[in-house]
Amino acid sequence: MTKTETQERSAESALRAGRDAIGQHAWSRAIPLLVEADAVGLVGAEDLDALSEAYWWTGQLDESIAARERAYAGHAAANDTDMAAMAALALMFYHHHRLAESIASGWLRRAERLLDGRPESVPHGYLERAHANKALGGNDFETALEHARRESEIGARTGDIDLQAVGLHDQGRILVAAGQVDPGMEMLDEAMAIAIGGQLSPFPTAIIYCNVTIACQDLGDYRRAVQWSEAAKRWCERQAIAGFPGMCRVRRAEVTQLRGHWLEAEAEARLACDELQGFNAEYAAQGLYQIGELRLRMGDMPAARDAFQRAHELGRDPLPGLALLHLAEGRPQAAASGLDRALADPGRPPLVRARLLPAAVETAIALGDTPTALARARELQAMAETFGSEVIRASASAARAAADLAAGEVDAAVIGATQAWRLWHQADAPYEAAQARVLLGRAYLASDDPEQATLELTAAATAFDRLGAPSTAAAARALLPAASDPTGNRQLRTFVFTDIVGSTPLIEAIGDEAWENLQSWHDTTLRALFARHHGEEVHHAGDGFFVAFPDPASAIDCSIAIQRALTEHSRNHGFAPRVRIGVHADEAMRRGTRWEGRGVHLAARVAALAGDGEILATAETAEMVGPGVSVSGAREEKLRGISGNARLVVIDWR
Repeated sequence: MTKTETQERSAESALRAGRDAIGQHAWSRAIPLLVEADAVGLVGAEDLDALSEAYWWTGQLDESIAARERAYAGHAAANDTDMAAMAALALMFYHHHRLAESIASGWLRRAERLLDGRPESVPHGYLERAHANKALGGNDFETALEHARRESEIGARTGDIDLQAVGLHDQGRILVAAGQVDPGMEMLDEAMAIAIGGQLSPFPTAIIYCNVTIACQDLGDYRRAVQWSEAAKRWCERQAIAGFPGMCRVRRAEVTQLRGHWLEAEAEARLACDELQGFNAEYAAQGLYQIGELRLRMGDMPAARDAFQRAHELGRDPLPGLALLHLAEGRPQAAASGLDRALADPGRPPLVRARLLPAAVETAIALGDTPTALARARELQAMAETFGSEVIRASASAARAAADLAAGEVDAAVIGATQAWRLWHQADAPYEAAQARVLLGRAYLASDDPEQATLELTAAATAFDRLGAPSTAAAARALLPAASDPTGNRQLRTFVFTDIVGSTPLIEAIGDEAWENLQSWHDTTLRALFARHHGEEVHHAGDGFFVAFPDPASAIDCSIAIQRALTEHSRNHGFAPRVRIGVHADEAMRRGTRWEGRGVHLAARVAALAGDGEILATAETAEMVGPGVSVSGAREEKLRGISGNARLVVIDWR
């Protein structure tokens, strides 16, 4: 026997052994055997399909693509159109994983052309799946569902159990994304039961495992997600699969982070990134994003920024993590810019939007934009009702409580923060539960209940210490002096809120440029009067100011001076902004440059009731000044979020 004959016989033996290994899903064993047979030209197009799949399951994407391209060429040369179309669809999927969308689109169009006008077959079902995924990516749920139904129907007509199961699962995840959670999860559970039963090929089994786990996590059903993720891990180990475990590992890292096991979560995420480099950029980017979130919570800002940057480079939007980093750095405007752009994007799926909204609420509050904070919180609450998710409901409760606290709705903030803590605690999410405790502690401080505030803030700081978040623990403890020593940090001040009334009609009347000049004059004039009367500017947002004065007389004198300055400007120039002013003297707690407490909220409520060009004050504040101030229009009002009635008077300034 010649050397060549010996090599051929060895290659033939290798080919048979390689095919057997493929049948046993022994991917790593199959690869060198099929490569040996390929070296002497013994493998056909179907063998190349099998080799491509083996490379895929062992995490060798470049080699998988090369083998599948050769398989496509072989099928096309043999005029096996259906198999050529299947190879084209596989190549579309592979390039999508590499985020090479132009190449992926090219292979999709090739599959469409191959199948156009041909009798219905299994590849037509997978083509419907590609169209369903494309429509789902654009939030066109109705079109996506139509394609997914056709996918399942083709599977039923052709008797292909893989296609039927994948189509069923596609319908389920589309329904979940559209907010029809119960029927969607029923379909996903049924598809998962088929997959667990071992009736399917490896690839559809993996797709179903992965997407059901994702759906559970998106809905906040973390217990269920962990169960499916562990089942997928065991399945991967039985199949000797490499790349897919990395994808599962990313999902497990997310759950582990939520449960508070941060070091374990970071180790999982880093291992996943190592496994997925060059195989699945999308999941590698998600792993890097998780590392960024973990480092941010640990207070390691440089490492968090680096991880978010690397995730962005791989195609993962670094929000909301990057926005939260900007907030931690004291840059709320930078946080708002990114979040506003993201939330203005109509292509964001609702469940992705739900993850952005809590950060958007926090950012709006930091900027003093309470109306936007309330609007974002209400949107999140509506999403919680639509999707029926306890985790989204917990986020929504916390967001609404924070917005209510910023708006002075202290009682509502206490109720909302309490609900948020309970829901996060039930979800076994210790970091989020501790954050809710801080919010609850701040709400108790604002409602003059230092004992309850101390309980909540101490519990929160202890939880942050245990988790490994020292800077967050320190921030919680920084609030404790006000709670444990309420008299030492409370000071009597007179609070003034000013607000321009009817700015929109005025802008329309005088034009944008004139309005900008007028607003600049307004701000400069009021600030000069604040300084002259020893007022401390606490906050300026949009058309209004929040100022603290040392005594009622200074506050009322300044308010009168403001109204008279505006009247004079109108007399000399023909127009001026109309301003309403609220005044109230009370004790409040000072924290840095901020003032907090019931008295601040009461002053804001008084200003909201003031009329155009009016100075409205609480009666007790005016009485502190004595006969030197003229008042009229005494009345009692129920102020929103404030217990009891307030006695109010109008300060006569004309």
